[in-house]
Amino acid sequence: MPDSLEHFLAATTAYPAVQVLIVILATFILEDAATVLTAIQVKLHALGPMEALLALYVGIVLGDVGLYGLGYLAARWAPARRWVNTPERDVQRQWLTQKLFKVVFISRFVPGTRLPLYTACGFFNAELRTFTLATLAATMIWTTALFALSLRVGGFLLAHLGAWRWAGILGFVLVIIIMGRVAAHMQKQVK
Repeated sequence: MPDSLEHFLAATTAYPAVQVLIVILATFILEDAATVLTAIQVKLHALGPMEALLALYVGIVLGDVGLYGLGYLAARWAPARRWVNTPERDVQRQWLTQKLFKVVFISRFVPGTRLPLYTACGFFNAELRTFTLATLAATMIWTTALFALSLRVGGFLLAHLGAWRWAGILGFVLVIIIMGRVAAHMQKQVK
């Protein structure tokens, strides 16, 4: 598999638009893994750093707006409206509206919060522009930091692991994913 992945990446170097599209689509599956693998593409000179970061930003923000859209559509579904048609709903909507930018921004850095929060934003019809600006600002900070770390670690793995470089990269991706899961689990235990 590593040879086929390497062959695929090499084959797409002649088509930067295809690589950008692949990065955008990959963020819909696993954002952090897509960020690490995109940094590896940059280290392999298959994609420029600015194109890589822009593709990551676009993919992640589109995914976040997509979650908002799912919540928005759910609010228009009759069974869902009855389920949450309670007096607390107006209080929740008001709280979310008042703190929208701050809450959405912070959720980028707290594992396990984005899916419920972003769909709730759509469900309560929070201001889409503020939502999008908050997710963009947080994405630019978080993704840029993870991308920079991945460039350093990926460069080291590519330079020093030889034939085992893809195993090292896979291990790095797994560490990033597991750290997110552990942080989310620790957060649940605190509550």
